[in-house]
Amino acid sequence: MKVQIHSSWEKVLQSEFEASYFSNLVQFVRKAYSNSVCYPPGPLIFNAFESCPFDRVKVVILGQDPYHGAGQAHGLSFSVPEGIPHPPSLINIFKEIQEDLGLTYPQSGDLTRWAQQGVFLLNTTLTVASGQAGSHQKQGWETFTDAVIKAISKQKEGVVFMLWGGFAKQKIKLIDASKHLVLTSGHPSPLSANRGYWFGNKHFSKCNAYLKAAGSEEVMW
Repeated sequence: MKVQIHSSWEKVLQSEFEASYFSNLVQFVRKAYSNSVCYPPGPLIFNAFESCPFDRVKVVILGQDPYHGAGQAHGLSFSVPEGIPHPPSLINIFKEIQEDLGLTYPQSGDLTRWAQQGVFLLNTTLTVASGQAGSHQKQGWETFTDAVIKAISKQKEGVVFMLWGGFAKQKIKLIDASKHLVLTSGHPSPLSANRGYWFGNKHFSKCNAYLKAAGSEEVMW
């Protein structure tokens, strides 16, 4: 099964693209997109991989589903295109960065600027039906993205994994914590953040301190 994806990822994930589950997943996605409104737009399904080549990955931020509202999802977890109002979780991410690093709250919710610095913004499910959260789960995406996380853990060293909320924390078992930094906290959604499980986690300063100590360039959040 041929997928349009950055060449650096093609080599790493070739066996997944050739697996029967992935062929079934592609058929499901094609049918879903032809029969209903789905997000992100087809050409942006693998935007996270295009925006952050495998050899540049130094941070992984794991989301669950793409946003399911019109104009929001563009293939990067937690990110929205330029000019789109910031969803609640993204607002809380920016607030934590503001508090943690003393940075100004940004106007744009487009996190492509992070991806270009090596922050891999991966959703565990890469597509969703309009207005229906979780609608494309358990169709094969999770098998694929688990393989992606395992490949990063196995083939790279010194990557910072940010796992926010119970769903993301389940992926700890896929990561070799002896050679990577795994940061966990509550989810930035208002439900979790307002209960004290998000704010003050200082993940962004901890990430940069780890990268700096390893001689890697810090992320300009």
